Amino acid sequence: MPALDLPRLIAHRGLSAQAPENTLAAVRAAHDAGIDWVELDVQLLGDGTPVIWHDRDVARCSNGRGRLATLDLAAARRLDAGAWFAPAFAGERMATLDEMLALLAELGMGVNLELKVNRGHDPAALAEAAVPTLMEALPFERRLVSSFDARALGVARALVGPERLALGALFDRVPRDWQARAEAAQAVSVHANWKPLKSERARAIKAAGYALLCYTANDPDAFAPRWDWGVDAVISDDPTQFR
Repeated sequence: MPALDLPRLIAHRGLSAQAPENTLAAVRAAHDAGIDWVELDVQLLGDGTPVIWHDRDVARCSNGRGRLATLDLAAARRLDAGAWFAPAFAGERMATLDEMLALLAELGMGVNLELKVNRGHDPAALAEAAVPTLMEALPFERRLVSSFDARALGVARALVGPERLALGALFDRVPRDWQARAEAAQAVSVHANWKPLKSERARAIKAAGYALLCYTANDPDAFAPRWDWGVDAVISDDPTQFR
């Protein structure tokens, strides 16, 4: 298996402290800040187009209303996905997965792509649409797919073996059966909410041979003890703080 070139610092939804989350602008901001990897969310529009978006609806991060599943690409393109963050980003559009991967390839960046399965969405359809596209765009060492949804991870693994695609098991509170879940997906990493994570669980994850990523940490001083637990990478809205 090729080595996964996992960095210590990953920008959450792009550099979302300085640009609207999950946009091309946020990824460019991360690159300009010297961050080599970003974490991004992918979902499907109602017409099946994979787009980079976190929420089930568009109200929080655009000037529109309604659920993502009710939009086609033309309707999504009409939304302003930047002005809500700051006037300087007015006119920023929702990025398709193709557009985002093209930018990442151009900039030489890596991505932790989360298969975001919101209520009412089909995890199999999402994995089937997103994974092959990712495989064509970036090399092994610069791609990692994660999800909270075991079904999405299962379909991703059925599509591509572990020698070609690294998967991460994503948890809020890491459960007692975390290893069984990680093994079921043939995952190489465990992704945990940093606040409820305990030292014993972190050390067990590392002892079992998994990479350990923690999200979404924005306080370097409060997070500092976790490095001694073996944490490999932190996912942050502003990872430059951790330098």
